[in-house]
Amino acid sequence: MNKKYIKYINYIVSDIELPYLKYLEQYGLSDNEMEYVLSKVYEQPVSIKDNYVFDSNGNVIYRENSNGYWSEREYHTNGNILYYEGGGDSWYKREFDINGNRIYYETSTGYWYKREYDTNGNKIYYETSDGEIIDKR
Repeated sequence: MNKKYIKYINYIVSDIELPYLKYLEQYGLSDNEMEYVLSKVYEQPVSIKDNYVFDSNGNVIYRENSNGYWSEREYHTNGNILYYEGGGDSWYKREFDINGNRIYYETSTGYWYKREYDTNGNKIYYETSDGEIIDKR
């Protein structure tokens, strides 16, 4: 790729706003160029099919509908969704222990919960932002 083309692509990457696919329409990019731009945005190889953007593991990391509503997801290496954001107005994040048990969950509404598990995978502690606590430790 020549320097001028790379500079143009980098400009698009720095200029792009959500919803990404709708925003990219103004540039008249080919499908391959759109994938290249979004690969730079997500800092990983991506593919686009219809209005879905996939990571190299086949996970949907971004989707957009014809109205411009969008959602993004981030995944742990084990495939669990760690972070989800929808339309810029709602989100949740999750954490997992090494056994894949969900140990933390939080939403954009302020609600959260924490869990702890023993070595056999039994839930031994649970606490919520509402003040509920179950302690079997």
